[in-house]
Amino acid sequence: MDTILPFFSNIPWWLWIIIVLAVIAIRDVFQKNHTISHNFPIVGHIRYWFESIGPEIRQYFVANNREELPFNRIERGWIYASAKNENNYEGFGTDRDIYEHQHIFINNAMMPYQIDKNHPNTTDKSFLPCAKVMGEFNQRKRPFRPKSIINVSAMSFGSLSAKAIESLNKGVQIAGAYHNTGEGGLSPYHSNGGDVVFHFGTGYFGVRADDGGFSMEKLIKLVENNPFIRAIEVKLSQGAKPGKGGVLPGAKITPEIAKIRGVEIGKTVLSPPNHKAFSNVPELMVFIENIAEATGLPVGIKAAIGKLEQWEELANIMVKTGKGPDFITIDGGEGGTGAAPPSFADHVSLPWVYAFGDIYKLFKNKGLSERIVFIGSGKLGFPAKAAMAFAMGADCINVAREAMMSIGCIQAQICHTNKCPTGIATQSKWLQNGIDPTLKSERLAQYFKTFRKEFIEITHAAGYEHPCQFTMDDIVVNVDDHNLSKELSSTYNYTKVDVPFNSMLSLVNCQHLGGKNKKS
Repeated sequence: MDTILPFFSNIPWWLWIIIVLAVIAIRDVFQKNHTISHNFPIVGHIRYWFESIGPEIRQYFVANNREELPFNRIERGWIYASAKNENNYEGFGTDRDIYEHQHIFINNAMMPYQIDKNHPNTTDKSFLPCAKVMGEFNQRKRPFRPKSIINVSAMSFGSLSAKAIESLNKGVQIAGAYHNTGEGGLSPYHSNGGDVVFHFGTGYFGVRADDGGFSMEKLIKLVENNPFIRAIEVKLSQGAKPGKGGVLPGAKITPEIAKIRGVEIGKTVLSPPNHKAFSNVPELMVFIENIAEATGLPVGIKAAIGKLEQWEELANIMVKTGKGPDFITIDGGEGGTGAAPPSFADHVSLPWVYAFGDIYKLFKNKGLSERIVFIGSGKLGFPAKAAMAFAMGADCINVAREAMMSIGCIQAQICHTNKCPTGIATQSKWLQNGIDPTLKSERLAQYFKTFRKEFIEITHAAGYEHPCQFTMDDIVVNVDDHNLSKELSSTYNYTKVDVPFNSMLSLVNCQHLGGKNKKS
């Protein structure tokens, strides 16, 4: 041994490099998994390395400001600047092709809406509650008026990190918004003061019976113990993978996640495509009413949209019985924070504008649109897109990826790998350490406040006091040149029903419907 060590220590560094490269080359030649590495030993690895950093190269050096998907650099920059309360203006005119297909224009009024000294926006420029009340028509025991028209969409603990969920919940408390739990159950990180919409899917996590079905007893206890839960949302499907179940690997089920979701530690859990609690539309209606009666809360459904026959059946039952969901969340089929096969994200279910138009038109034709709070979810976290959504009939919007970006997401698009570099979509304790919930919650709140302020300004420019007053004819969509462009009413072949609205001042007096945020 004494003679071997000096021998190795006398080998020059450059010879070590040659030895290592020779070993790699021999390994490359004899392996059969990668043709490029076999045919081009050592050099072939450079190709795979460049491929691995391709998204970053395109994002930072190749793609132009308006080119990237799902969110381009201008959109991300606006969210980042808004969240930090920095200058989010752009100079020297837009760099967007305003003549492109489907570009939207908002028709401004000759004389903008003018607020007086008693108007709530005089003192709070971001005051913008929902004009409708969830559960009002069905006379639920605890109706709920969202205090913000922009809120955090369904993203569960497990999909997002503990510190990310904590940041979002503290942020909505500051902004006066609500936080949708996603289907991973109600965690301690959702209990930091914000209003919560409890969401569950086919796995019934958090309200799961021993046989994997739904437990009404657990839901009642959950609502009683957590009075900040303001509404219940039943997920029928989501935009990323409608009609497809999910798998939660046993290796990912920590004691904390097992307790929150009501599953066994270390045992793989399947979320089937279908619900056990109901199998058809009439049974869904009974399920909704049973939950509303047991909890006193508004109950809604969330879905991505494709075929309409069962939706029409739902509407017909609502007409006949006078009952039904208090709100409907329409998810865009272009995918979101949930990971999915490209075949699903690219092709299954309709994009938001088509989906929402189909559903709103169906319920409007049945005389039901005034009874329902319509929520839009699908890249709507920008004031101009929100104006279009409200003109089409939306009453609130939920944002997921935009909310993530406000607390630091860089659109790395590796949410499903547990390697999120910003600590948001990972369970790695090390990566989460980069998140300061106190700072990030302020940024989410500032993004929401900036969004609402700019949305109010657009609304006033169009001559209205509240976005609920937008009509289909206030938005024009490019079809070809201006003589061929169409108002939304012509594009989607329906007109929005007027939302009952007196004044923003009247909404100030109705804020008791938002309830208290503190956990008792």
